[in-house]
Amino acid sequence: AFNGIIYTFSTQPNFKIHTLAAIVAISASFIFNISPVEKLVIIFTISLVLIAEMINTSIESVVDLLTDKFHQQAKIAKDVSAGMVLLSAFVSLLVAFIIFGKYINI
Repeated sequence: AFNGIIYTFSTQPNFKIHTLAAIVAISASFIFNISPVEKLVIIFTISLVLIAEMINTSIESVVDLLTDKFHQQAKIAKDVSAGMVLLSAFVSLLVAFIIFGKYINI
């Protein structure tokens, strides 16, 4: 399991970006002294994005294992899994604006 996390972190640039964003969000949660419930929401949201990125990496790896040629179904699998990450990242931004907005007057 740890090898999977290490692999994803070491090979996926977006996972590194999401990890950096997670560190910023967790740091901000302490700086702004947000409520325990808000911290839980931030932690859950972070885990959602990181898990989505790992699932995306898994799906892409399996598709690449099965074929090295273009197949419409392979494209759909990769596009949908990438869309999952994009959607989770977008929702995480909304959560961040809702939670941190009141502390920084957005």
